Amino acid sequence: MFIGEYKHNLDAKGRLAIPAKFRGLLKKGAVVTRGLDNCLFLYSKKEWAEMAKKISSLPLNKANDRAFARLMLAGAMEIDFDKQGRVMIPEYLRDFAKLNKKAVIAGLYDRLEIWDEQKWNKYKTGTEKESNAIAEALGELGI
Repeated sequence: MFIGEYKHNLDAKGRLAIPAKFRGLLKKGAVVTRGLDNCLFLYSKKEWAEMAKKISSLPLNKANDRAFARLMLAGAMEIDFDKQGRVMIPEYLRDFAKLNKKAVIAGLYDRLEIWDEQKWNKYKTGTEKESNAIAEALGELGI
């Protein structure tokens, strides 16, 4: 499982080091795609296959389902690790997430999220301020 928050720099070529503790979970390959909240999602190939199957089964007659499928599936790219444990983030995905030099890699159980550091800090600060209200709403759902 992926957990934790890690800061890394993108180099001039768009390569990003993935924390060593996650590389074993990704040794059979990985897929990066557009995520939500203007971040990127990075899945192991196994997790991606499961997610892609769910997404591709969404009904075609609903505009939001088609839009979500296009966002996730058309934006996806298989990535490989170099000898230093870095992955090349395609330019169109770096542009989507507005990734600059400093990035945050956040582990969210079945995926990693890749954020521009400033955007992550802003998002995290806002979420932390609302944590009581969020917890209360989730409590109503039995969480």
